[in-house]
Amino acid sequence: MLIICLVWGFTFVAGKAGVSEIPPMMFTALRYLLLSLILIPFLKVVAGNMRQIFFISVTMGSAHFTLFYGGMSVAENVSSVAVATQLGVPISTIMSIVFLGEQVRWRRWLGVIAAFSGVMVISFDPAVVNERLGLLLVVGAAFIGSVGTIIMKQIPKTGVYQMQAWISTLSWPPLIIVSLMFESNHLEVLTQASWMAWGGVVYTAIGASLIGHAGMYYLLQRYDVSVTAPLTLMAPIFGIVFGVLVWGDSLGLRFWIGSAITLSGVLIIGLRKREVAPAGTVL
Repeated sequence: MLIICLVWGFTFVAGKAGVSEIPPMMFTALRYLLLSLILIPFLKVVAGNMRQIFFISVTMGSAHFTLFYGGMSVAENVSSVAVATQLGVPISTIMSIVFLGEQVRWRRWLGVIAAFSGVMVISFDPAVVNERLGLLLVVGAAFIGSVGTIIMKQIPKTGVYQMQAWISTLSWPPLIIVSLMFESNHLEVLTQASWMAWGGVVYTAIGASLIGHAGMYYLLQRYDVSVTAPLTLMAPIFGIVFGVLVWGDSLGLRFWIGSAITLSGVLIIGLRKREVAPAGTVL
């Protein structure tokens, strides 16, 4: 879990390096193109669930990561993005209540309220106040990703690589089309992008998806979510550390207070959440 969270934590730095030179939609398309080429052997039809997989590819694939990397491209502080992504946990909890009829007691509601309150506190930090658009896009990404997670919970017995193969394969073609429509200077960007930008593409595809997600899936098969979920909070903490050390993030008191409140809320939700995650979960 320590290795997984280190890999995920550095993803924020690598992604920021990529979208600093490559437009978000093009970056996301390149990430998924590389991932789909690697996962071709796992591209097998999921009988009776292809419609849901297409929906998941739109939500958790194209839309989620376009908003996420879009938010990262306009946010100077990588650390604020690392914390805001954790809102996916309380949003997924609310979605589970609405669509799956899950029962939530007062402690998890307290965690949900704390998670959102902490991000609100962060948004008023002087170092982040001009990056609210970035935070808003990241929160939107968390919301859309949570919608896809709810659908994914209803698809049993689908391996993580099989799911990732379909998400990546169905995501990059429309992303390229949309990028050609709304982003410009594609040839110039691709030919002039530095090794750091291309490294961001490779790292987010191989490091975050193939290593991080596969490792998490391995642990979820062997340990209860109540054991693994709290430990994933190391990822945003590493993201903050890397943001400060590598990207030079300047953070104020409100950021630290808000981060503590948000991560505490996510921890409460994780500790109270005892059901086992489905096989197809893509974190």
